[in-house]
Amino acid sequence: MSMISPSISELTKNQFNRYALVIATAKCARLVTNEYVKQRESAEAKIANKETDKMLSSMIKKEFRDEKAVKSAVTRLAAGEFKVVLPDETQQ
Repeated sequence: MSMISPSISELTKNQFNRYALVIATAKCARLVTNEYVKQRESAEAKIANKETDKMLSSMIKKEFRDEKAVKSAVTRLAAGEFKVVLPDETQQ
């Protein structure tokens, strides 16, 4: 039996429900994916313009290149790099 780490209760801190966690994780994963795409496009342009002789993979940050976007999003949420903002909090 494998344990999911961090647990849902650790991520929600009993402040919001699982649905809010799923939405926040998806939005965070989208940010991670967008950053990967941005770095990859920049690296491909440098290679195409012969501005570098580095390999494509070496020009993309390891955290974006080697980790799945959702896993990276969960890690960032757990570390507090991203915060779950509930709809009623945005109106205050």
